[in-house]
Amino acid sequence: MNDHDTQILGRLRTGEETALVEFLQINQPALLAFIRSRIGTQLQKKIEPEDILQEASMEALRILPQTDLSTWDPLHWLFQICERKVIDSHRKFFASQKRDASREAAIPDGTDAAGLANLLAASMTTPSAAFSRDQKQLRMLAALETLPEDQREVLRMRYLVGLTSKEIAKKIGKTDGATRVKISRALSRLHEMLAE
Repeated sequence: MNDHDTQILGRLRTGEETALVEFLQINQPALLAFIRSRIGTQLQKKIEPEDILQEASMEALRILPQTDLSTWDPLHWLFQICERKVIDSHRKFFASQKRDASREAAIPDGTDAAGLANLLAASMTTPSAAFSRDQKQLRMLAALETLPEDQREVLRMRYLVGLTSKEIAKKIGKTDGATRVKISRALSRLHEMLAE
């Protein structure tokens, strides 16, 4: 481990969100390899490993403030979160086959920015944060308004409509990889603005 990695680890153990984002980027290949080893071919037809990693990353950012990483290996902690997200995905796609999919209400395309702000505020912040949910939502709305329209749109499709990055890529005429980058950049920018 070089000095830069050691610094990131030290900052991460103090609960710094930007350090977690950097740590996730550095360890992305290992995390994706771990997810691929757990996902199975049937589930991989339903969801991409990168989508599971994105969900795990959001969860890690959400629970970081109440997680004591001084006694944990951060990579092992992230592996556990990825494992839970793989299990959640299995349940979502296979354990609930008794449910009639036609009865599940889809979120309409026209869902407003407040709905997106509320959803993202709930996933990015914790009950122990200093602001109430309403204040968080207002800050999230203000932050969302500063994002370019195309970034707001990909976040809406991903987190409100529930489309995979591949489905979003088709809609916006980009590659899957470029779409994932766009989603990640939009989320990183939101985190930066909310941390200010």
